[in-house]
Amino acid sequence: MGKLRRRTASAALATGLTTALMAVLVTGCAAEQEGSDSVTGTSAKGSAEGSPKVAKRGGSVGEAGSACELPVVFDIAEFWKAEAVHAEDPSSAGGDLAELVDAFAHQGPVTMACEIDAKPAGKIGFLRVWTGAPGKADARTVLKEFVAAEQEASGAVYREVEAGDVTGVEVAYTTTSKLLEESKQEHAFAVTTSKGPVVLHLGGMDTGEHNAMLPAFELAKSTLHLAG
Repeated sequence: MGKLRRRTASAALATGLTTALMAVLVTGCAAEQEGSDSVTGTSAKGSAEGSPKVAKRGGSVGEAGSACELPVVFDIAEFWKAEAVHAEDPSSAGGDLAELVDAFAHQGPVTMACEIDAKPAGKIGFLRVWTGAPGKADARTVLKEFVAAEQEASGAVYREVEAGDVTGVEVAYTTTSKLLEESKQEHAFAVTTSKGPVVLHLGGMDTGEHNAMLPAFELAKSTLHLAG
């Protein structure tokens, strides 16, 4: 199994991942809820009141020559910064930290490939892109395995979504930190391609930050299409 390293300096890698790893370490198992095609939370409100808000475009990722070369292409919000993640490269971290970094790079059937940082836009969180090997699993199966591997996930609600030239599956769910005794909203979206599955995941420091970043998630989802 590979280790995680970004193209930037190793010190920046360790700092960025340590914060995210703390959130992973304080949580435990996954659960899901079936039988509904409506997404809970802000997205559901947006659907009831009209079209969800979509962020202003700041560029795109996915094509060769972009910050992240992916099986799909989509727009990213203004000021957000994309950076490729190379899970197959050895990590500069050692010992237990290297193992934690490696574990953070993989979730269910997919591996982190791109991290799009909201901090330049004044928000705290990331839109992360995960990719997997080609296979027979459909988007819903891939997404369920992704959520099942999430720490202390609950209340997952799935629905099919038309995105550009592909049909995907979206999920809204909640994760709970036992240490902080706080819950927060999460969203993810999955599609399958001839090059393998792709999962877009939006987290955030808390539900407030997550909701503030949802327009960026909607922009990515609504503009997503196959690369090439």
